[in-house]
Amino acid sequence: MRSVCFVLVFCIAAVMVSSAQTFMSVASFDYTNGSAPSNPLVQATNGNLYGTTNQGGANSTSGGTVFEYDPSTSELTSLYSFCSETNCADGFRPNGGLVQATNGNLYGTTSYGGVNCQEQLGCGTIFEVTATGAVNTIYSFCSQPNCTDGRYPMAGLVQASNGNLYGTTYKGGNAGVGTVFEITPAGTLTTRYSFCSQANCTDGEYPVTPLIQAASGLLYGTTAWGGTSNDGTAFRITEKGKFTTLHSFDGADGRLLEAGLVQATNKKFYGTAVYGGANGEGTVFEMTAAGKVTPLYSFCSQTNCADGETPQAGLVQGANGDLYGTTALGGVNVSEQFCSGTTCGTIFEITSTGKFKFTSLYSFCSQANCADGVTPQAAMVQATDGSLYGTTSSGGAYGPGSLFSLSF
Repeated sequence: MRSVCFVLVFCIAAVMVSSAQTFMSVASFDYTNGSAPSNPLVQATNGNLYGTTNQGGANSTSGGTVFEYDPSTSELTSLYSFCSETNCADGFRPNGGLVQATNGNLYGTTSYGGVNCQEQLGCGTIFEVTATGAVNTIYSFCSQPNCTDGRYPMAGLVQASNGNLYGTTYKGGNAGVGTVFEITPAGTLTTRYSFCSQANCTDGEYPVTPLIQAASGLLYGTTAWGGTSNDGTAFRITEKGKFTTLHSFDGADGRLLEAGLVQATNKKFYGTAVYGGANGEGTVFEMTAAGKVTPLYSFCSQTNCADGETPQAGLVQGANGDLYGTTALGGVNVSEQFCSGTTCGTIFEITSTGKFKFTSLYSFCSQANCADGVTPQAAMVQATDGSLYGTTSSGGAYGPGSLFSLSF
């Protein structure tokens, strides 16, 4: 029955969103292969897309999964269900995406579990996924007294030019409000920075976003809170840990950053804030390498927030130079079943021809029973076939989320 249902959903899922773009729901999660996919996808060198789900899987704990999607066959496969080991020593609830390292393996984090915590405590792990789909835990957080090595990572990793992986933890560290760490592919971890090292946490606290390595070789990231207005910060850090606060958000330019930055071909950085801006419902902003921030767009600028609101996902720059992103709420469709009585999210595009222009491309829950998905919370990725791929955290053919594409 599921195979028949999937074929039917797949066949009706293609929607022309403009004369140049086509939206298609290409796969649906069904709890056993995962639920609530809210983390970015990555395309590996074999051409397939890989990701994690925050919940679902084969285990009763519903601790999340690692999955693989083959664009050539539209086949979605669960590779691993977390909490497969005693006391969830392998971790559970991954809140970040995956990164493929130069050795060909994928690396990611879980927010809970590990060998140093009780089952429901937020400690977390760093894991490796081999080419055969095997998952190996290479580090368990809270391995040091008082969790000075960090705990509760909520973001994925980035491999820097020195070959090591870098990431952030939401809690732990010297002040208990997060860290920046470096880890070798073999599992040796070094804490490079503990947040709230400055008076009144002006350097930021509680980072929930992944780091990126800029063309300059420096690492850039954001924090959800802290800074001079407690609305979050943007920072840079060297591979050895020299830390610089670049910007303190003040609400007008954004508040609460839950998505990472992207460096565009013009060398500037772009990101989203969940709240703040002219209407209080989030922003898209631009930042220079020196930390000058300029708001580009305030969401909910259209009647009934038809343009979207509360963007929880980051941006991706397409091959055409435009920026693409999603909002978790807003749009023109409402579903009491899947969206808790609110609007269900959008896909948008920001073009630049000397002046930035915002365009709404798609409103989720445009199909019966929200078969196209609702509430996208993760950044999209542009695959080698030119299409953008992303996930929704709920909706789809079975309810717990979908995987979609936007082709040009």
